[in-house]
Amino acid sequence: MEEGYTSLPASHLLGSVPAVIAEDKTTSVASEAASSANLHLFPPSNGGYQAPGTPSGADEQTTSSWQGVFSISSYSSYFNVDTDVVVERIISSVYPMNDFYRKIDGNPDLYGPIWISATLMFMLAALGNVGTYVMEKRNDSSTTWTFDVNYVEWSACAIFGYVLAVPAAFYFLLQYFGFRTSLVRLWCMWGYSLFIFMPICMLLVVPVELFRWIIIILAGTASSWFIAVNLKACTQSSDLMILIVGAMVLQFALALFIKMFFFP
Repeated sequence: MEEGYTSLPASHLLGSVPAVIAEDKTTSVASEAASSANLHLFPPSNGGYQAPGTPSGADEQTTSSWQGVFSISSYSSYFNVDTDVVVERIISSVYPMNDFYRKIDGNPDLYGPIWISATLMFMLAALGNVGTYVMEKRNDSSTTWTFDVNYVEWSACAIFGYVLAVPAAFYFLLQYFGFRTSLVRLWCMWGYSLFIFMPICMLLVVPVELFRWIIIILAGTASSWFIAVNLKACTQSSDLMILIVGAMVLQFALALFIKMFFFP
């Protein structure tokens, strides 16, 4: 009788556990390892920023950290840039023939454009008053002169309004014509294009009207050509000459506005 009971298979007994636990443990360990590996991909430790020099395919493993329009962390990736990167882009913006638009492909920033716009705003307000003072004293030394604080408001409206509205308008125009582009990349390109006017403001203080016009025309031409070359790269060499010419005219009109309003 004892031999009969001992020969029964253990799997048929009540309360017995099947011998597949080892396989389940192996599966659970593998799933835990896979899930822990995914933690290294999401959320990205760098906020979705792709460092310069990284391959373009690396952005497939970088998950966007967008958390809403009113969340500051959603915009952190556009300010995660080194000083060397900003300086390199500033230098590239001075050369009109440089393919700047493709350099910022994958990692456009807003730190440089905001810094350039704010600095240019204060330089126009301050140096515009200095230039007006120098010109008035040169023409008539007995003329009384007062600081025009309205230059700050006008420069803020002109610079920030231009650098925000014009790229946004061209973004919607490019979308209308079937081109997929990034609004942040356009903001980045237009923002860096204003850097050339910062050293020009210091030269416009010189009380020689002919010299002032030569300087502003050269600066406006260089900045307009920079916009045209990079907008051409954005449109992938398509026949949108009307948009490119329009962008050049607007950029040159900004240069003329700087000269005629702040350095009359």
